[in-house]
Amino acid sequence: MSDRINTLDELLSDPMVLLVMERDRVRPEQVRLLLERARRPAVDAVPPAHVVAKSCMQQWLGR
Repeated sequence: MSDRINTLDELLSDPMVLLVMERDRVRPEQVRLLLERARRPAVDAVPPAHVVAKSCMQQWLGR
């Protein structure tokens, strides 16, 4: 195994990866779609608790 970082295209064309994906009934385009969705920020995401707490505290203290 090399220490080289592979591109997604290289990984999705690797014969061993393709065999595992075939066994799991996963197609390369499904992986690409999943990764593309993960890259996009969620529009309706709830902010982390510490952000909500800070905002509430600022409103409560009038800052």
